[in-house]
Amino acid sequence: MRRGTNLGRLGDFNQAVILESIRRAPDGISRVELASSTGLSPQTISNVVRRLLDDGIVREDRTIVSGPGKPRTVLELEGNRLVSIGIHLDPSILSFVAMNLRGEVLRERSIEVPNLEVASETVQLMATTVKELIAEIRVPKKHIVGVGIAVPGPVNVEEGVVLNPPLLDGWADVELVNPLRKLLRLQVIIEKDTIASAVGELWQSKEEKTDDFVFVYCGHGFGAGIVIDGEVHHGSSNNAGEIGHYSTGHKSVFCEECGADDCLASGTSYEFIASKAKERGLELPAYEILGPEQRAEGMNRLTELALEGNAVAKELVTETMVMAGEVAGQLANALDVREVVFGGPQWDKVSELVGADVDAAVKRRFGLRTVHDIDTRTSALGANVGAVGGACVVMDASLSPKATALLLR
Repeated sequence: MRRGTNLGRLGDFNQAVILESIRRAPDGISRVELASSTGLSPQTISNVVRRLLDDGIVREDRTIVSGPGKPRTVLELEGNRLVSIGIHLDPSILSFVAMNLRGEVLRERSIEVPNLEVASETVQLMATTVKELIAEIRVPKKHIVGVGIAVPGPVNVEEGVVLNPPLLDGWADVELVNPLRKLLRLQVIIEKDTIASAVGELWQSKEEKTDDFVFVYCGHGFGAGIVIDGEVHHGSSNNAGEIGHYSTGHKSVFCEECGADDCLASGTSYEFIASKAKERGLELPAYEILGPEQRAEGMNRLTELALEGNAVAKELVTETMVMAGEVAGQLANALDVREVVFGGPQWDKVSELVGADVDAAVKRRFGLRTVHDIDTRTSALGANVGAVGGACVVMDASLSPKATALLLR
């Protein structure tokens, strides 16, 4: 738990520390317990809590008696006082959530296989859908903290620009943040989707996270979010977690980007999977022009067949996910983590089908198994983990205590 300081000029940081403690106490927390968990003086606790009560962010819920002395008043969040919106742009699905301060999803919406050919039309669709969500939840706009967009990398976070995602044809140097700010008149933040998903895993946890883990996002493509010492690793350009060109150890096709023939990106591409399916007697949809929409349709069809029990489709889906597991095992080796978390829209569909095989693949590639175990689990955030992550990025940026707040200015 981050501890505060009793210096008055750092009130904003102290408020964030206290709010974080209250947020992570699902059954509420007293002022005495806040003093213990934050290291702040009773006077500082009292002053900050009074501000939070006045702002309607926290409420006094009930009193409890614990031993001799004055009964303690329990503080809890006023959940819907602050709401954030999350958007996730994946080549196969466009998803939205409205999330409150407690981390509860108030509304969600998704568009399967969206038409992403014209970026400006997609931006307009995002703005329209966000406005509809805000109208549905009936929260005053002044209580909307902002909008977080989770997008495939690479991304320029400072400029709010999607650079050139490999599976989003026509999305080179597309500006997202400024157009959405103008359309929505709200604060907008952009984040790489795998990093946003890792932020979501941490922010949604009701326990203090000090462990290290790798989050593997499984959607139309694959990526990783890296958490070290309870902090999400962003990398020097905010693009950490690119695992598409890790070697899987399985020959596929030549990759024009990395020059290898065994990388994760080429081995899990729809083009390669469709060719393998044909060799095994399974015809998947073929297209004259293969763009994001067509790849998504083809992969969705493969998944449907696998879930319906088609043996060849089950083999192909399993082989694809096992490659992701083997790469995750390699990444776990490099980072010396104890846990790998899988999530995303594709994983949500097939986890029961492939979970045991993927777990075995991670463990097989994890070279430190003689030193400590490696565990795998499925994210509790579901198919909309990217959108939830986007919403959490906004909350985290606005409300979580940051070490930079302690810098002298």
